[in-house]
Amino acid sequence: MAEARIDKWLWSVRIFKTRTIASEACKKGRISVNDVQVKPSKTVHEGDIVQVRKPPVTYSFRVLQCIENRVGAKLVPEMMENITPQDQYNLLEMNRIAGFVKRDAGLGRPTKKDRRDMEDFLSEFDFDE
Repeated sequence: MAEARIDKWLWSVRIFKTRTIASEACKKGRISVNDVQVKPSKTVHEGDIVQVRKPPVTYSFRVLQCIENRVGAKLVPEMMENITPQDQYNLLEMNRIAGFVKRDAGLGRPTKKDRRDMEDFLSEFDFDE
């Protein structure tokens, strides 16, 4: 097989868990082949460079074999080559280290630590006066 649909290829080499998620990523403009954003029906050929944006990182893969059926994890290196630059992995590591240091207002419930900090802060004031 000399060509395959991009959504099927992304699913078959285990970049996305389901084909539906791969198709949605294409529709949202997160997938590009040879620096051109593509639709799910775009065909890829051997030697193409596929870029996948999974914020905050952009992964890059070289197509070694075009397949449309899912393969075992041990066979994936025969189907694609990961050519993601090291700086992207450094960005991912920095993001992981940062963790949940900053939580913007209105994004979910306060944590137990946040509640204790608020109680400590409010205990300093005497509201009865």
